[in-house]
Amino acid sequence: MDSGSDDDLILCTLLSAAQDLINERGESSHCEKKHRKWINRDQEAAHELLVRDYFASDSLYDLAKFEDRLRISRTLFLRIARDLKRNYEFFQLRWDAREFYRDIYLRHPTKSDVEQLYVAHQAKHGFPGMLGSIDCRHWEWANCPNAWRGQFTPGDHEVPTVILEAVVSHDLWFWHAFFGIARSNNDLNTLQASPLFNNILRGKAPDMSYVVNGNEYKYVYYLGDGIYLEYATFVKSYSFQVDEKRKLFKLA
Repeated sequence: MDSGSDDDLILCTLLSAAQDLINERGESSHCEKKHRKWINRDQEAAHELLVRDYFASDSLYDLAKFEDRLRISRTLFLRIARDLKRNYEFFQLRWDAREFYRDIYLRHPTKSDVEQLYVAHQAKHGFPGMLGSIDCRHWEWANCPNAWRGQFTPGDHEVPTVILEAVVSHDLWFWHAFFGIARSNNDLNTLQASPLFNNILRGKAPDMSYVVNGNEYKYVYYLGDGIYLEYATFVKSYSFQVDEKRKLFKLA
């Protein structure tokens, strides 16, 4: 068996493994789109040949020949293979966790969810129709690439950060999370890029009417701080509690 055929065998095995991974994720390859004929490459036999020739204790080729043919030492090759395996297992675990929790956590609140939040927030805070609290926070990006540091370092921070806009209910359930784009961000320009109100604008938000002081309101609102605009979807706290009414509101 010459060097060229061995290289072809290795390439074939790697490509077949990649194709298997694509198929497992439900994607379609370029070849499949053209309905090309499927070829059985006998991956098991190719694997056995690789082990026999290069990795078995009594392999056909010694360490020197391994490095000469593959242009890498077997020790380094195995170290890279182990790292790739660990990375694959890590991302596979994250994928499985995402699939497991997607229907529970990675979604918009349903009509039933909103009804429960109405009841909980009114009982705890006395606020009918409130979905949760909205706010933004800068998270330090320790491993930000040098080429991006200027874009992600706001004027009031000395290190790169990413800004997170979140809506959280009383039980610390994150109903909305959005990381702002590159540049100096605050709560307002992050909100402008955020998909928070997309369902309302598209008419897809559930009609969750509620009544306050005899007036009926159609959409939920969020409890925010003073930086947010005077929208009907925001209820803001008071910076200074100058009377008993404002003090009671702040306390709630």
